[in-house]
Amino acid sequence: MNRADASCNCFRRLAVYVVFALFVWLIAAASPPRAADVSGSDVYKSHCAACHDQPEATRAPSRDALQKLPATHILKTLDFGLMMGIAYPLKRDEREAVAKFLGTSEAEAPLPASAFCPTGQHPLSGAAAGNWNGWSPSSTNSRYQTSDQAGLTAAQVSHLKLKWAFGFPGDVTAFAAPTVLNGTLFVGSAGGAVQALDVKSGCVYWVFQANGPVRSAILALPNGSDTSLLIADQIGWVYSLDARTGHVLWKHRVEDHEAARLTGSPVAADGVVFIPASSWEESRATDPHYECCTFRGSVTALRVSDGSPVWKTYFVDPPKKTGSVNSAGTTLWGPSGAPVWSAPTVDSKRGVLYITTGDNYSSPPTANSDAIMALQIKTGKILWVQQTYSNDAYTSACRDKGPNCPAESGPDYDFGSSAILAHTPSGRDILLAGQKSGVVYGLDPDQNGKILWQTRVGKGGRNGGVQWGMASDGKVVYAAVSDMAGTLNFNAPVGGANFDPAQGGGLTALRVEDGSQVWFAKPEPCAPRRPGCSPAQSAALTMIPGVVFSGSVDGHLRAFSDGDGKVLWDFNTAREYSAADAVPAHGGSLDGAGPIVAGGMVFVNSGYPRTGGMPGNVILAFAPDE
Repeated sequence: MNRADASCNCFRRLAVYVVFALFVWLIAAASPPRAADVSGSDVYKSHCAACHDQPEATRAPSRDALQKLPATHILKTLDFGLMMGIAYPLKRDEREAVAKFLGTSEAEAPLPASAFCPTGQHPLSGAAAGNWNGWSPSSTNSRYQTSDQAGLTAAQVSHLKLKWAFGFPGDVTAFAAPTVLNGTLFVGSAGGAVQALDVKSGCVYWVFQANGPVRSAILALPNGSDTSLLIADQIGWVYSLDARTGHVLWKHRVEDHEAARLTGSPVAADGVVFIPASSWEESRATDPHYECCTFRGSVTALRVSDGSPVWKTYFVDPPKKTGSVNSAGTTLWGPSGAPVWSAPTVDSKRGVLYITTGDNYSSPPTANSDAIMALQIKTGKILWVQQTYSNDAYTSACRDKGPNCPAESGPDYDFGSSAILAHTPSGRDILLAGQKSGVVYGLDPDQNGKILWQTRVGKGGRNGGVQWGMASDGKVVYAAVSDMAGTLNFNAPVGGANFDPAQGGGLTALRVEDGSQVWFAKPEPCAPRRPGCSPAQSAALTMIPGVVFSGSVDGHLRAFSDGDGKVLWDFNTAREYSAADAVPAHGGSLDGAGPIVAGGMVFVNSGYPRTGGMPGNVILAFAPDE
């Protein structure tokens, strides 16, 4: 080879290298931003030092005090503890970094030995009758418990008395939906601990620590001669545990976006479990330098046996740089959002999975946000979409008109609750969906979700309308609304918002066939007015024959007659308790997961300060005392 040929080949190799490097750069430029290595010291200086380095002025714990705490405790405080309002804009790796920087590597104190069940007493040793499995005892998501499984009549409800309380140590919120199976109650916590409790006493069989907080209901499924528990956490992990021991059978991360959260409960059909995904990227966007937004709502199908993937369906296209920057000079991305906050609804007859979606986080808005959708169970293919509100893009930055508020600026009319597949007395199937807009819809599942009727049950708004779940017996659908008003509190300190004591709440009964109103039960105002108290009825509803249970941000759990809306029973959960696990326990606002009824008992979590309601860290068990 002569010198000229060598020079030519060298030039060609250089040209190929340059083209390849340019290709890699273009791919990187078109991909969502990835987190770099994070310095806990830097996070502390920018977000924490102003308060914790001068505790005399701020009344915050000093840095020296924080350095004596386990890092795991600090992380829990940032996730859903006293500092969650400050920490919402922080990415997960930033939280972990500052917790590790400040805290010790020591483990947190375990529950006392007295909290555990006696030797010889075992999980799943109770009666098979009286179960509540997952978000709803039926795959239709009606949240209706039959007489046999409820073990509780309308006449007995007025005699309900508190039997035991269980406190979640170190938590200030209790938002996980419980599951009851054969005499054992399984429930997650904001601290990420999953407990197996005896339903009669509240004693502990075992505790499992997830990687992140656990909010969704636990789903129990047969696994040969054993039982598996399917659990989803708030940072994208799904676990299968042995129900008798709490040992991990498998785990799989279904979402790797740093802001992913799995709030919707898993559901299953034919050996496959379906996991919906939402996120808190809306809150990340309050940071003007956050590149908003890149999360995509999805449902992932996994094999129950080993967690291997079957299919995954996203509800927006891959995000790209929009070519715009916000007023802080930060790159903007889109489309994004359309999260799935709630449990999918299984329609085995049609081979369909129904889901409801939230809003978009950034422009451009899409056709799959604020919608009811049908997916093919076997493949995840989207069969039809019924969007009830278009052009809804919103982030938490819109509260203060921040740089990461998209041009649409809401109105933030998510679907936070599951669709209900109701089978009417006439033999007709109608799909029911309640929205934050304050409207309940009846749709035809055989005509691509055609809207048969729509009825307004509340004012609606960012914190209004139907929030977490309705209930139905097939004849009537019951919808409670939030519609909370006043000065909401999304930042520290946790809880204590100045709500309007007389605005919000209300329970409406509608005929499933045509959406006409049967009755309306007025809300009870807060009296006297106090911090964190609102009459808003945000929590999911639960129904047994003759009775509808509804929790309120004022801390009250009420039982209403399903015939006329009269109150049959009322218990104020916002008080201190002597807990079965000897943990300091107190109740607060009821929001998110509603009560469940199983085997003659009623169980409810108490404590929800996310929007300024009253903190709490307890699950309560009631039974009639006659």
